[in-house]
Amino acid sequence: MTISLHYCHVTVNDVEESLGFYRDALGLEVLNDVAQGEFRWVTVGSPDQPGLGIVLSAPHAGRSQADGDALQELLTKGVLPMIMFSTDDVDALFEKVRASGAEVLQEPTDQPWGPRDCGFRDPSGNMVKISQVS
Repeated sequence: MTISLHYCHVTVNDVEESLGFYRDALGLEVLNDVAQGEFRWVTVGSPDQPGLGIVLSAPHAGRSQADGDALQELLTKGVLPMIMFSTDDVDALFEKVRASGAEVLQEPTDQPWGPRDCGFRDPSGNMVKISQVS
């Protein structure tokens, strides 16, 4: 028996605006784009990791009003869990993402526990870290 991660969800205020970060700045590809009523779910992913998708959706998409309101409050506070990517060239990716206008939280830094990493906020305020793999 095997198990692997297939999808993870990132809550965003505006899916279209978030595509400017996840697709255009980070270089992920749109794998699926589904609209239902006023909501939209867009799945992005990397060809380097087939089978794993990141689903971008608004707080109220597919949720009750109360749950969507609670999630919106957490998103507004910037306290939702961060998402972490890895790359073989953190400095080059950092420059590409910074050039997109994304908010820089941390320039590339050699961490005492090993990796070189950097950090940004996506347009909705989610923390995104990028770590270099050797």
